[in-house]
Amino acid sequence: MGNGWLVTGGILNAGAAIAHLAVIVIGPRGYEFFGAGPRMVRLAEQGSPKATLITLGIAAVLFVWSALDLSAAGVIPRPPLAAWAVVGIALVFTVRALAYVPALSLTGQTVGAFAWISSTIVLVFAVVHILGALQLWRS
Repeated sequence: MGNGWLVTGGILNAGAAIAHLAVIVIGPRGYEFFGAGPRMVRLAEQGSPKATLITLGIAAVLFVWSALDLSAAGVIPRPPLAAWAVVGIALVFTVRALAYVPALSLTGQTVGAFAWISSTIVLVFAVVHILGALQLWRS
């Protein structure tokens, strides 16, 4: 269990997954507070299962990523290709962190505080995973 970066990544991913579950429990105001787009807020206000299912899907992916991080760090049993999965997770977070604000700008959408704050948070997730992957591949 010598890869503190991946343990941290696992904790961050689990925390983000739990935050997504909290949004569902809180309801429309939770979606709004955490910066979901107006369409997701509207779906939640209408009681549409679509908002819940999308949010559950994101939470599930984050929980799986948490498990992959912890397995690659040696905390839990390691499935095949866990090291490659960590590289993929780092790549997804990096693309999300760097592309979200430009994508909003290019589509004429408002680039508000949420876009900048969430992109910064996701960039931290990306860096943690990149450092964890580098340590993993060097060992």
